[in-house]
Amino acid sequence: MQKRTLDAAVLSDIHLGTYGCHAKELLAFLKSIDPGILILNGDIIDGWAFSKKYFPEAHMAVISEFFKMMKKGTKIIYITGNHDEFLRKYTDIQMGNLLLTDKYLLEKNGKKHWIFHGDIFDHTTKGSAKIIARIGGIGYDWLILLNRAVNYMLKIFGKGKVSLSKKIKNSVKKAVKFISDFESKAIELALDHQYDYVICGHIHQPSDRIITTEKGSVHYLNSGDWIENLSWLELEKGQWTLNFYDEKKYRKQKIKTKEKAIDLNDFFRFQKEDVATV
Repeated sequence: MQKRTLDAAVLSDIHLGTYGCHAKELLAFLKSIDPGILILNGDIIDGWAFSKKYFPEAHMAVISEFFKMMKKGTKIIYITGNHDEFLRKYTDIQMGNLLLTDKYLLEKNGKKHWIFHGDIFDHTTKGSAKIIARIGGIGYDWLILLNRAVNYMLKIFGKGKVSLSKKIKNSVKKAVKFISDFESKAIELALDHQYDYVICGHIHQPSDRIITTEKGSVHYLNSGDWIENLSWLELEKGQWTLNFYDEKKYRKQKIKTKEKAIDLNDFFRFQKEDVATV
C-alpha cells in the first residue's frame, strides 16, 4: 500500500503500556503515512501505569515505527503530558530528528499554531490530587477492559459498539463542565496571544471548531486519543482535518501478542554528547 504524504500529523493520548491502548490499529495507521512532521502531543507512554509485566510487542512495534520514521526523515516533536511527565527532565533537547519539549509553536503557511498537551489546566494532575488521579486511571483501565468484553458480545449479536466511559462522562455534569472549561481556557489564551490555531490533547475529546469573539478568531483542535476514539489530526495543503480510524481502510498488522519486559531507559537514554540544547 502506497503511503500518503502529509505536511504534519498530530497524535495524543496513546497510553502505551496500558490495556486500553489500540497499538495494532495505531501501527497500521503509522505504516500508511509519510509525514514531514509527526507531533506526539502527550501521554504517549503511560508512566503512571507502566509495568515491566505488561508491555506487549505491539506496543514495542509502535515505538520502533517512530524510530523508523525518524530515520527516513520525519521530524518528530514529542510534547510531554502528565502521564509521561518522567520525560520532562529532558525538556527542550534534540537528538537527530527527535525534539522533546513541553510545548511547540509551529508556523505553517503563514499561520501560527500553539500546540501543547493541556494538563497545565488540570489541577487533578498536580500535588496530592495526583494520587487520586492515578487511582482513577487504574479504574479507567479496568472500565476499558470491561468495555471491550461488552463490545465483543455485542459484535457476536450483530450490534454496534458502545463506549461506557463516554456514557459516564456525558452523564456526569462535572465531567462535562471540566471539558467545557478546558476548551474555553485554551481558546481564551490562544486569542490573547493572537494564535491562529490551538491544538491540544489530554481530555480524550476529539474536536475541530472555529471560535470567533470580539478578540478575534481561533481554530481549536483536539486530537482525541487511541483508547476510545482512535483519532488524530492531519495537515495537508494548508488544511487541518480530524480523522477517525476505520479498520476497513487499513491493513491488519500481524504482531505476536507475547508480552515482554521493557526498560524505558533503553529508548530514552540521552547521552551528553548526543544532545543539543535547543
